[in-house]
Amino acid sequence: MIEHLLPHGAEAWVYLAHTPLLWLTLTLVAYVVADRISIAAGRHPAVNLVVIAAAMIILALTLTGTSYETYFEGAQFIHFLLGPATVALAIPLYRHWERVRASALPILASLTVGALVGIFSAALIARALKGSDLIVASLAPKSVTSPIAMGLSEKLGGAPFLTTALVIVTGVAGAMMLSPLMRLLRIKDSAAIGMAAGVASHGIGTARAFHIDSVAGAFGGIGMGLNGAFTSLVLPILRPLLGL
Repeated sequence: MIEHLLPHGAEAWVYLAHTPLLWLTLTLVAYVVADRISIAAGRHPAVNLVVIAAAMIILALTLTGTSYETYFEGAQFIHFLLGPATVALAIPLYRHWERVRASALPILASLTVGALVGIFSAALIARALKGSDLIVASLAPKSVTSPIAMGLSEKLGGAPFLTTALVIVTGVAGAMMLSPLMRLLRIKDSAAIGMAAGVASHGIGTARAFHIDSVAGAFGGIGMGLNGAFTSLVLPILRPLLGL
């Protein structure tokens, strides 16, 4: 009876609060709000919608005392959509296929250099700071997308959940630095910008590349996909050089 006296919004809240849909709804609302804030800021690199949305969700979980497991039970549908979203990157790739094919050698060169620098720079800095083997193993695959990075981290003896956090930090940092760094280096070619974003900062960087233009987004998708495959192949081989 009480529910019938509540406004429609409150009725919806009463319903959602007793189902896993609450956290799916919260995630979508957080994203929409963060996206509006990003648009209002003119898509400024420092106003990253991933950071804003994540902060909103973390705050909500902290205030309500909700565990990650409970949150994920409701929000896992979005996690499932990561696969189809990654596959959908093939659409801009198809649209710009002629340019991609003409850039095969530069793509391979930038992939090789970018992937190796991403692996060794993190590992060497960690070693210089007296980081443990676990830290080095968790850092080494930080530049590839989360599912691949977690698998590689576990195989190397790292902590997969630590690697996930490092992957997110790497992606956000890359997305925020992309436009200012490219301007500083006077790089204007969309393909080069997108490739750099995809190789260095996986999906989050690729999303930022799409805000530049479709060519940058297409090459970001290529960089992200190829770096995942390349790193999966070479990282186990490079393990002795990392001291693992």
